Amino acid sequence: MELITLRGIEKTYQMGDIAVPVLKGISLAIRQGELVALTGSSGSGKSTLMNILGCLDHPSTGEYWLDGQEVSRLSTDERALLRNRKLGFVFQSFNLLARTSALENVAMPLSYTAEHLSDRAARERAAEMLARVGLADRLDHHPSQLSGGQQQRVAIARALINHPPVLFADEPTGNLDSRTSEEVLQMFERLNIEDGITIIMVTHDPKVASHAQRVIRMDDGVILDEASSGGPGRESKGGGA
Repeated sequence: MELITLRGIEKTYQMGDIAVPVLKGISLAIRQGELVALTGSSGSGKSTLMNILGCLDHPSTGEYWLDGQEVSRLSTDERALLRNRKLGFVFQSFNLLARTSALENVAMPLSYTAEHLSDRAARERAAEMLARVGLADRLDHHPSQLSGGQQQRVAIARALINHPPVLFADEPTGNLDSRTSEEVLQMFERLNIEDGITIIMVTHDPKVASHAQRVIRMDDGVILDEASSGGPGRESKGGGA
């Protein structure tokens, strides 16, 4: 089943009197349960595309269907609600609150949901997510007491706290050493295979991209090509551009 479908997505920024096209007619399908890498050099348009896929921005023209809903024309508030229900984000810089414990960092997104969980239920779910990423013994640790890899694991647990069907990872190993990077990428593979989470990684690093089932390469606002990377688990099932 196609979870994400893009049709003729364009994005143009206005710089004074000059129109600057960044995305130039992107069409793409990603099926539920895929692990996809979006690659390209700086300025290729991959970050702009991720912002649109992640409902952080909207296209100038074209259609974006997410889980059966056309979302490209939603308002800012509507996109925010959709992000909180269906999308998780992991960033290069972790984005953890420095004076807050791992448990509290992970539980924070639950404050913005319609579930209205009790404080106890929220803490229990956060503890379960931290255990899922191997940090059951670090619940009360602050970011300064954690290694870079552990901080990224906290960020992953936070991204998954609302059980989103899609996880976006933007250069997720950019601040990690090679050994820790491999551990984090293997965790993404396990989450994809065991939990069926659709994962879209944005990266310029071929080693990171090799962990995906499908690699989509961008340049100058268009998709150059797609290929199976020989990555984890299953063969690529995605649609073409």
